[in-house]
Amino acid sequence: MLNRHSLRVKTMQSLFALHQCKEANHGLCHTIISQRFSPDLNSMEVQNKELLKEQKQVAVKFFDESFAAGLGKITHADAKIEKVVNESLDYYAKQSKKDTEHMRKNLVQNAEQIYEYYILVLSLGSAIADAAAADKKLSHTSFLNNAWVKGLQNSEALKKDSLKLNRHWNDKADRVRVWFKDVIRQDDVYLESLDRKSPTLEDQKKLIIHIFKKLVLGQTIINDFFEEEVLHWAEDKDIVKGMVEKTLKNFDPSKQDQLGLMTLSVDWEDDKNFIVKLYDYAADLPANFKQLIADNTRNWEVERLPLTDRVILEMAIAELICFPGIPVKVTINEYIELAKGYSTPKSRQFINGILDVIAKALQDTGAVKKSGRGLIDNK
Repeated sequence: MLNRHSLRVKTMQSLFALHQCKEANHGLCHTIISQRFSPDLNSMEVQNKELLKEQKQVAVKFFDESFAAGLGKITHADAKIEKVVNESLDYYAKQSKKDTEHMRKNLVQNAEQIYEYYILVLSLGSAIADAAAADKKLSHTSFLNNAWVKGLQNSEALKKDSLKLNRHWNDKADRVRVWFKDVIRQDDVYLESLDRKSPTLEDQKKLIIHIFKKLVLGQTIINDFFEEEVLHWAEDKDIVKGMVEKTLKNFDPSKQDQLGLMTLSVDWEDDKNFIVKLYDYAADLPANFKQLIADNTRNWEVERLPLTDRVILEMAIAELICFPGIPVKVTINEYIELAKGYSTPKSRQFINGILDVIAKALQDTGAVKKSGRGLIDNK
């Protein structure tokens, strides 16, 4: 199930990608300016290369100055310089806005797709059972009579969602049969289970959890398939695995006929609002807060602030300001963990030190105002 930590990871990934898009847009604007002041090789008129070179240098200078100051339009005595610079600024603004909206949409979709991958993995249990039933070289009666296998096969909720989301194995039966032959049927735990004449419910549950945990989502060709198909599988896998395991553990065949499904989160609408608000504010962080980061990282030992660390700091500031119900210490600890898991070896210590200073500065200026649960541990 998605929690706030995994939601922050998703948001960080989208903001990282957005920063890369913006850097590419900035570089493209330089290219556009360079092209507009390049000699026209098709012109019959003599080209003043020195003048064009000077104009290009001036245009790049004015573009970068305006860019740093917030993309305001420029005026210049040279009409061509003014036109080219302002067109480049407009292009950057429009393209970056488009990228921001695209990444926001992808952020929500990527989070919601975790539920789809959960359904896809869970429905693989039924597909594996079909492959076992079709195998004539070995008797798989014990597996096919497993209460959890039958629970997966009979779950109306699973059937409904797998069809609605188009997350099923109907068109990959041949692939599943190969997996069954090369992975499941080669597993010692699975083979030993076939010899048990009257396995207990606990034995049956342990087997199905083993199959999903070690064979489907372990270091096998089955997991390789998900790594190839899912962009962020490295991060999503643990969430999906946890949802699958909890689903299987919650099922009690002695008390219920239908295997129930997990939800994406306790309150997806609230969580969706959280990531969108966090993303939007961090994506367009006010200049004074960016300057606060610059002022507090200028004397750090690293020569250049890694992009991941910059994103983490911008997200932390956005969260401190936008969510009065989240305690300051909770926010700081969360972003220290993000740095530990996704940035450089020195980043955890770096983020810890910088965020302590930044959080105090924001509190002193009144930018951070906590209420309710947000007041906990803020003394």
